[in-house]
Amino acid sequence: MGLAERINDAVAQSFIGRHFQLDGSGARRERKGTRFLTEVRAGVTVFFAMAYIISVNASIISSSGGTCQCPKTTEDPVCDNDPAYAACIFDLKLQLIMATTIVAMISSALLGVMSNLPIGMAPGMGLNAYFTYTVVGYHGSGKVSYETALAAVFIEGFIFLFLSIIGVRQWFARIIPMSIKVAMGCGIGLYLCFIGLQSSAGIGLVTLDKSTLVTLGGCVDAAKDADGVCKWGHMESPTMYMGLLGLLIISVLLMYRVRGAILIGILFIAITSWPRVSHVTYFPYTPQGDTMFDYFKKVVTVHNMNGVLGKFDFNMQGKDIWIALITFLYVDILDTTGTLYSMARYGGFTDKSGDFEHSTRAFCADALCISIGACFGSSSSTAFVESGAGIAEGGRTGLTAITVALGFCISIFFSPIFASFPPWSTGPALIVVGSMMCSSIRNINWDYPGDAVPAFITLSVMPFTYSIAYGVIGGIIAYIVINGIVYIVDKISGGRVRPDYSKREDWWTNVMGRSFVPHWMLFIKGKVTGNPISWHDDSYLFSDEEDEEEYAQTPDHACSELGATAQNSIDADHSYEMEKIGIA
Repeated sequence: MGLAERINDAVAQSFIGRHFQLDGSGARRERKGTRFLTEVRAGVTVFFAMAYIISVNASIISSSGGTCQCPKTTEDPVCDNDPAYAACIFDLKLQLIMATTIVAMISSALLGVMSNLPIGMAPGMGLNAYFTYTVVGYHGSGKVSYETALAAVFIEGFIFLFLSIIGVRQWFARIIPMSIKVAMGCGIGLYLCFIGLQSSAGIGLVTLDKSTLVTLGGCVDAAKDADGVCKWGHMESPTMYMGLLGLLIISVLLMYRVRGAILIGILFIAITSWPRVSHVTYFPYTPQGDTMFDYFKKVVTVHNMNGVLGKFDFNMQGKDIWIALITFLYVDILDTTGTLYSMARYGGFTDKSGDFEHSTRAFCADALCISIGACFGSSSSTAFVESGAGIAEGGRTGLTAITVALGFCISIFFSPIFASFPPWSTGPALIVVGSMMCSSIRNINWDYPGDAVPAFITLSVMPFTYSIAYGVIGGIIAYIVINGIVYIVDKISGGRVRPDYSKREDWWTNVMGRSFVPHWMLFIKGKVTGNPISWHDDSYLFSDEEDEEEYAQTPDHACSELGATAQNSIDADHSYEMEKIGIA
């Protein structure tokens, strides 16, 4: 037995292994094939895929002006030309780099410990842009102050916590039709790919076009106009080719089933992009490049957070702040619910009704993280779709999230290093993971338009609107309208005018067959009424448990055939991705 096997066995047989349900731990519902070192490797991969949020979130939130005071003038209403204000904004960005790192560390650890899911959390993209440019406004030019907006996010977290405890968020996740749930994962895969193809967090192959919205890019910065449109030099950017090289490296390594293929690709491209003497450097000889390189050279530094920590103003007067609060609520509930479910399905954790184990804990952890993020001066935290990179590397438990948290913990002190991973090093990982997540598209019921059309709307709207929430909304509305009209016509005609229901997906049987009351309420009710139930006697029904039950009830002469069928059915939606990288 090698050293790695001894470490894996020792951890699996410890209390850590039992809590995180590692294979061989003896815990209830062990997660088959999980190994401690595999979880660590997956966590490192997720961390590097998420590391861009350290600098990107700080850049976006600092654009709100934060607590910096802008002496507005007629000639310069947003203080773009005020040196003192610019210095304050730069210091605010350094504070927010620290704040973002700490929030991501706390959030990922909390989610991993509470829900045992291999998902990293951090301040969410999209939500931070809405917070900055719509609510607070560029350099404080909006109708709501930075401090009041943070108070709204803080309150939102506790509203979410209440909704999670009483089971409303879980109920909402379960009643979504199964084809839409599958499409959510595929849509997030396309969304990831779209991010990975852009220049802000990817390789820059796709860029803005004012006529067609997007077009082929790959031009150097000097060839772009003020809006980022390539005027000339398409497909001439050296950094774009570095991103394509990273994509090639990851793809080839995956074909040879090399462990840590995604992580190897990210590190190789990042390290080769750090020297300033190359044409692919992340630190060009420009004022911005000099500033980034000066920060990079510090290697180890810890900055204060005096300007962002606990900056609340609970003055909730005026309709704008309430509109912002309601918007935060519905976008967060759809965004996070969609991401958590899709990652759980991609990891093979969902049961027959579409729920996943520890969902109440996961949603409660998410709610707490929203309020924690506000305490550190940031917008809402959310589950990151980049977690799919870790699941693709074999991450199946909360140890992956704990490793992500440790990565952010280290980056608190080494933030200059971890804030300097260029987007063209992480973009290839997002593209590859997006392709893996789209493989479940074959599980959508394409034979019945009432299922297929809403599912297609879901997966297509997500990347085209740059929003997971809008995709979920579009799919649900389409499902209700299309199937509602068919139902009304069926009833009015007395059943004489109806489609072929035999091809319709029967998703509601398993959903409606379970109580919508949270298990903890049933547990307390049992104690009070004198009919106690076990805390572990939940209503989840996973494929392997169902197969074991059927196996036990099958005559001896049929057991071998049923066992083979059961083995083939376990983790059917996930085995293809795992096999590709040698995990299955």
